[in-house]
Amino acid sequence: MTASRDDEVVRALRAAAAEESARIVSTVIRITDDWDLAEDCLQDAFARALTSWTNDGVPNSPGAWLTTVAKNRAIDLLRRASAERRAAHGAGIERELDLLAREGEQVDEQSQHDRLALLFTCCHPALAADARVALALRTVVGMTVGEIARAFLVSEEAMQKRLVRARAKIKNAGIPFGVPPVERWPERMPAVLAVLYLLFGEGYSSTESERFVREPIAREAIRLQRLLLSANADAAAAPDPEIAGLLALMLFQHARRRSRADESGALIVLEDQDRALWDADELRDGRLELNRATRLLVASGEHPGPYYLQAAIASQHAAAPSYAATDFERIVSFYDLLAVTAPSAIVELNRAVAVAMARGPAAGLELIDDLSAVGELENYYLLHATRADLLRRLGRLRDALPHYERAHDLAPSPAERNFLTARMAQLRQTIQEGMPPANP
Repeated sequence: MTASRDDEVVRALRAAAAEESARIVSTVIRITDDWDLAEDCLQDAFARALTSWTNDGVPNSPGAWLTTVAKNRAIDLLRRASAERRAAHGAGIERELDLLAREGEQVDEQSQHDRLALLFTCCHPALAADARVALALRTVVGMTVGEIARAFLVSEEAMQKRLVRARAKIKNAGIPFGVPPVERWPERMPAVLAVLYLLFGEGYSSTESERFVREPIAREAIRLQRLLLSANADAAAAPDPEIAGLLALMLFQHARRRSRADESGALIVLEDQDRALWDADELRDGRLELNRATRLLVASGEHPGPYYLQAAIASQHAAAPSYAATDFERIVSFYDLLAVTAPSAIVELNRAVAVAMARGPAAGLELIDDLSAVGELENYYLLHATRADLLRRLGRLRDALPHYERAHDLAPSPAERNFLTARMAQLRQTIQEGMPPANP
């Protein structure tokens, strides 16, 4: 077996783990109604792939291969169970085998509905709020237990126990797998939207991938968001403006995907992106969805929600012919509203960046100092990266360096660490050569 074959298998397995795991798990859960069994079947499929793909090569459709193995493993286990359980699930199994054999568009469509059902199930109000998000991140987003533990600032062992308890709660409380009746949507929608946005974000800031952009993950989040919007529109209830708002936000951000990284996968910040690479069709669709959300807000008389406001901010970037021509004062006004609607230290940090661009780096740095005094974001790398960048723009290069170093130590992804390493090297060279600072 050649080293190149082994490398190909490892890359394919990593990509499948990131992009296909949640799809496979949701499909097996629908068949078995057993969350633990679905996880076991997924792991078994990956274990078999390691041997099979190494010997026979990576299949043309790794996701379909893994799904077939996981389904067949689940069916085998069910057939070994009691006669009562076989009777309860047999018809469903046969239907799944029929669908699998056809491998048509219907399978893909069912898979999307499975993931939406899985998302709603994870966000059931009977589960504790932190358990809902953690379980959804594990099963819908496909994040590892270690990644989720770091996000919640707890040990991996503690997070594993939390996930086990959440799955047990679903089983013992008889929480059904599926999309709930429309009257139950409001109690679950905030968590559902939060998880979908986290899924989208994982496509652009993975803690596991060397590449900053992993388009299939972001694209999957957009597909699910469209499906959610369609289901909401078909339901006999008032449409939720935040669903259209989040879709608009995703589309505005995804439109920039080709400009976010260079050919090697290295991050390119918004200021340096080539706007000619932005997807005009997705920018248009983003504007259409933002307009839809606006009409729904006007009709409902509600105040704009956080996703709508973030989409409005993204629309300002999308409309600007260049970074310098962006209407940052208007962006600041949207952040003012966002700070009231969904107050957080992260919102204040983003507002500080907008203030810096609208009124100068010194004004932004003053707000950063206020945030630092509170201490809530002390371990958040973007606080330190922002301070460093504003100091750089003010020409205080030596003051900026330690903050870049701190940001590098805290950065969650390889791509972001690599970007900060390059920025520090550039700064050190500038200091050594005594050249004027870039972008003063």
